[in-house]
Amino acid sequence: MSDKKFSWELFQKAPIVGIVRNLSMEVVKEILPVYRAAGLTTIEITMNTPGATDIIRYARSKEAEGLNIGAGTVCTLEDLEKALDAGAQFIVTPILDKKVVKTCVKRKIPVFPGAYTPSEIYKAWALGAPVVKVFPATVLGPEYIKDVLGPLDQLKLLPTGGVGLENMDQFLKAGAAGLGIGGQLFDKKLILDKNWDGLLAHFKSYVEKL
Repeated sequence: MSDKKFSWELFQKAPIVGIVRNLSMEVVKEILPVYRAAGLTTIEITMNTPGATDIIRYARSKEAEGLNIGAGTVCTLEDLEKALDAGAQFIVTPILDKKVVKTCVKRKIPVFPGAYTPSEIYKAWALGAPVVKVFPATVLGPEYIKDVLGPLDQLKLLPTGGVGLENMDQFLKAGAAGLGIGGQLFDKKLILDKNWDGLLAHFKSYVEKL
């Protein structure tokens, strides 16, 4: 496994964090080359996916070229250690856990902690998070991102939850630094049908809207 660190340059080329949840190792093996071929660059494997650490380890050893590979749904220090041991290059959390954020900052691992209110979002940034995941974005909408960034324009926000093709441009226009996208990006029907050409076109449709 390479010791290559998270690349901000790669992330900025296509600022979408694709969220892999409850997909098998076999499916992820098929998806990763398609994801890269579409021009997507950053992907997280959630720690509540069965075999998550094995998937991260595989991705980092076999598919690391041109991709940032991280771990999501990291809620505890135990989750964090497992993720980093598997080779995760960045960490995403659904909640704001100070210990997890501080440990990542100390170890120079990019961490995108989940936060909801302006106070939570600011606290996550003040702890050293370079990007704050605003979750769940479904309820809040693009205007919320714009409103938060009004007085707090130094923050980089990653709205996640309910983001898809129909509203991603609105979130970006509101000032989002990137987007966290799960189920809408990893289309279940295309994956079940093993329609990898269709999935490639689907992925590309997201890249084209950036």
